[in-house]
Amino acid sequence: MKKVMNKKEPLWTLNFVILLISNLLLFIGFYMLLTTLPSYIFIKGGNASDVGMITTILIVPAIFIRPFAGIALETVSKKLFLGIGAAICFVAIGSFNFASTIFAIMLIRFVHGFGWGISTTTYGTIASDLVPRSRRGEGLGYFSSAGTIAMSLGPTLGIMLMNDMGFSALFAVATSSTLLAIILLYFIKAPKMGEDVTGEETQGLTSRLMERAALVPSLLALLLGFTYGGITSFITLFGLEVGIDNVGWFFTINSIFILVTRSIAGRIFDKRGHFWLIVPGAVLGFLGVLTLSYVESLGLLIISAIVYGVGFGTVQPTLLAWAINSAAPARRGAANATFFSAFDIGIGAGSMILSHVGERMGYGMMYRISSVTMIGLLVFYLIFRNRERG
Repeated sequence: MKKVMNKKEPLWTLNFVILLISNLLLFIGFYMLLTTLPSYIFIKGGNASDVGMITTILIVPAIFIRPFAGIALETVSKKLFLGIGAAICFVAIGSFNFASTIFAIMLIRFVHGFGWGISTTTYGTIASDLVPRSRRGEGLGYFSSAGTIAMSLGPTLGIMLMNDMGFSALFAVATSSTLLAIILLYFIKAPKMGEDVTGEETQGLTSRLMERAALVPSLLALLLGFTYGGITSFITLFGLEVGIDNVGWFFTINSIFILVTRSIAGRIFDKRGHFWLIVPGAVLGFLGVLTLSYVESLGLLIISAIVYGVGFGTVQPTLLAWAINSAAPARRGAANATFFSAFDIGIGAGSMILSHVGERMGYGMMYRISSVTMIGLLVFYLIFRNRERG
């Protein structure tokens, strides 16, 4: 009897593995464009403001659709809904090759944002359903690693294809990766709607759009996203400013350490809670971005990538697991939507605001300013924790 009680609930089920691989392929297609679309915009006659806008214009529709996606996931087939979102991404990515103006690129990216918002919210919700509650921190940490691996492979592969074979090959590979993600969905058996959904329909629309129980970790994710948006949007331009040719090493090294950290952080969360992760993670995130702002050599770039990778890899999955655990089972879709909407708002705000700072003051100073956001995250968390304990 004691052995049965101590036995861990299964995590690596076939459904979970297929979902993780599908998520990985969708993210690879996404990240291949994240670092190459800025160059595509410059070729089409755009400027630095347009580069900042290309991130924001994806995030705005994603933020808009996520809350409604959270509601839809309470009543419709999650697998079908995920297929619709991924299909929108597939069509949008395949259309970039035919865009001849900045307006056309922006319009396609806007449509892409709806598919991205639906897909990422639904992937996260299905993963939350498949992972046992007793191993949720660990399980979501592993699941989030798909995005981390894609963040390592996608930008590097995208830049290589862009430089060696051109944008047509780049868009073809990104589209193919997304198509494979859609095909894998056929083999997933998503959990059916349970009886715990009953009664949610009686709530008002406003309360259903947002999961209040997940607000605190989501607001902290917004601050994390602000800094992250500045890194992903302008690291290429920063490399040109300081004379480092292959800044793609930042993504590669950063992703490796995020990947390693996530699995460890997930186990600590399940056993000890969020305090022992968010405090050191926020400090390391601050130091990582601050170090990045002073980079003048490849060696220091790698050090900043390691430090930020450990910080981000500790904080982000911890906040996500906290948000999911705070919600009732029927509200996991809304909790995912609330969390990722806040994270996306942070990324969009970071891209827009920091683009003006970078143009006027240089990208090194821009990163110094954005690093303060991590201190803000730490301060707000400690205030919340003190009030909760008091």
